[in-house]
Amino acid sequence: MSTTDGTVNAAGPQSIRANGWYRWVVCGLIFAATSLLYVDRLTIGYLKPALSDQYHWTEADYASIVQFFMFAYAVGFLLFGQVIDKFGAKRGYLIAVSVWTVAHMACALIGFLPVEWVLVSFMASQAMLGLGQGGNFPAALKVVAEWFPQRERSLAIGWFNAGSNLGAILTPMIVPFVLLALGWQWAFVATGLLSILWLLIWIPFYSRPTESKFVNKSELAYIQSDPFVPVQQLPWLTVLLKRETWAYGLGKLLTDPVWFFYSFWLPSFFRGAYVHDYGIFLGMQLPIILIFLISDFGSVIGGWMSSAMIKAGMSVNKARKLTLLICAACVLPVAFLTMLTHDLWFTIGIIGIAAAAHQAFSANLMTLTSDLMPKEAVGRCSGIGGTAGALGGIIMAKGVAKALSGLGGYSTVFLVAGIIYFVAVLVIHILSPRLKLAVFKTKTA
Repeated sequence: MSTTDGTVNAAGPQSIRANGWYRWVVCGLIFAATSLLYVDRLTIGYLKPALSDQYHWTEADYASIVQFFMFAYAVGFLLFGQVIDKFGAKRGYLIAVSVWTVAHMACALIGFLPVEWVLVSFMASQAMLGLGQGGNFPAALKVVAEWFPQRERSLAIGWFNAGSNLGAILTPMIVPFVLLALGWQWAFVATGLLSILWLLIWIPFYSRPTESKFVNKSELAYIQSDPFVPVQQLPWLTVLLKRETWAYGLGKLLTDPVWFFYSFWLPSFFRGAYVHDYGIFLGMQLPIILIFLISDFGSVIGGWMSSAMIKAGMSVNKARKLTLLICAACVLPVAFLTMLTHDLWFTIGIIGIAAAAHQAFSANLMTLTSDLMPKEAVGRCSGIGGTAGALGGIIMAKGVAKALSGLGGYSTVFLVAGIIYFVAVLVIHILSPRLKLAVFKTKTA
């Protein structure tokens, strides 16, 4: 049996036992990086009230900062795919985290600039932050591909992706306290130092499995137990023009912005609605922590649900789409949130379930790349979808700014966030009614 580096295992892949544990240490490293990515990304959302008060920002000003981040994030997805292919996962991750950490900590220096330069400086620093963070998921997926056999990759991806929720939980536990104790500049410094610490661990402890001194022979054999199959990637344009690509890409374009809304605007929503009556911890920090704790269960349950349906004999097409439809139904109550209740705990429950349903929807949406594309095109399709989701975030930021400036406020935003998943399911079904693999005339052998 050939391995990923072209060597040969005498035994078949299923007969090789999973001895050794260092691959899970590596998974822990990318879990930590993903957590810190969200800490750094969400910091400005918790500082928005203080910065808005000090520099008299409007909702449109804050939305412009988010748009600069999202545009650069879209570019980063495409750019770092090439960087990581050229330099490898270790140096690619090192470059990505270094870029976003420098950009993040540079925000602390903006307070020393003349007032008229502050807004444009935040736009520039958040753009650089987005550019660097665009490299996280391509690098993490490369790490998983290097360190895990195919039968363990979905589990490894699920674990490192859970770092996004941990980051969203850690941010309200760190940033508001630093803000109150030391000021907003130190919030950027404190969170940035965590990323520097990660880099100091990453450099000595990560290498390819064949080069690692921490991997024993049996674990290396297990990591390399998949048959070696050379893959010739298809051109971007060839993949881009396929209906199946747009089934995935438009699904990301429509639903990813909802998660960006939760990430960038939920702190402001809870601060405005509940901090006066409940205080900053009960009114803002605790709700955010609880919402993202609830959402942790979403991707696990969503992935289990469609898999269980398929194991029970349901077709992949029906199982995926039924799961997506159930998730859309679970999100729906958030559309009427401001009409249904003003109670804090009921609000936390509705948004928490919607966030969990989003994660379940997203987990199933990501599997569509392998349902719809041959393996030669999965990477290209994923990159196009990630860019589409980021572009949707740019549109979302503009829309949220308009809504909060007088076009219905948060009621309008939650209404769209609640119904958009049904639109996404419909679009996916129209573009791929049977979830069949795309057929390419280009030779892939």
